[in-house]
Amino acid sequence: MHETKLDIPQILSRLPLFQELAPEQIAVLETACRERRLAKGEMLFQKGDPPKGFFVVVFGQLKLAFPSAQGNEKVVQILGARQSFGEAMMFMDRPYPVFAEGLIDSLLLHIGSAPVFELLQRDPMFARRMLAGLSLRLHSLVQDVETYSLRSSAQRVVGYLLQQCPESKSGEVSFDISLPTSKQVIASRLNLTPETLSRIFHDLSANGLIGVSGKQITINDVSRLREFDL
Repeated sequence: MHETKLDIPQILSRLPLFQELAPEQIAVLETACRERRLAKGEMLFQKGDPPKGFFVVVFGQLKLAFPSAQGNEKVVQILGARQSFGEAMMFMDRPYPVFAEGLIDSLLLHIGSAPVFELLQRDPMFARRMLAGLSLRLHSLVQDVETYSLRSSAQRVVGYLLQQCPESKSGEVSFDISLPTSKQVIASRLNLTPETLSRIFHDLSANGLIGVSGKQITINDVSRLREFDL
């Protein structure tokens, strides 16, 4: 875990949500920030806990998931650096519908609700940016429902792999990527069982589309993989 003192104003000003705020507005938010270090496997909050603000990931990775009575879970989102979460529950003043757990050692900022509400009242542009961020998240959830309803298991996996590819440069057609988390978490995120994910990886490998070595995936030809995704 990092032990150096954080430059909180700089961190906040680089977030898409806050990057157009004036220094004095950032200073108001800074007063409500609290560092929260989260170890791998540690719970940040449980389903049903009341929100008192929202969170920003400085570094690390965590998951938001629904628990089940059978002991399984459904991963809703995998979050990484410079992503925020919890804003909707803060505005609604309702308990969290999911739990949050660290996938690796992480550092978060918790931003209390009071200065956020103050900025919303004073700054219409900040309110618009907050609404835009929530709208994008809703759009992503709608896309998830569409994906699970209309696309096959294999197409979901291919779509996920293509999202992990960097921007193509100089006609590159093959890439080596590292899965950002465990295959079990990825399977849950894609609404698959781990066994189904492993079978699809095996089938894609057998067809020469990818190579698999643990978390390391070689995409042999992006265009061929993309055609499969259609």
